[in-house]
Amino acid sequence: MANPNLARTDPDAYRYAVHCCSYKLDLSYSPDRAVALFEHECVAHTFGRLMWPTTYEVVDRLPQPEGDQ
Repeated sequence: MANPNLARTDPDAYRYAVHCCSYKLDLSYSPDRAVALFEHECVAHTFGRLMWPTTYEVVDRLPQPEGDQ
């Protein structure tokens, strides 16, 4: 049964993915999976800086609109 105190999550609202990028320190050879998704880019960068100050990357999961290129 769903918890009535929690709002439904829309996956499309979380457009910024944070990767730890362990490959930059030769700790991994396989592609790094996203460790967190965020709605706002600035929050994603703050999280990345706090967790992995020198290796994190934030990736925009959604394509840029045609007029923004």
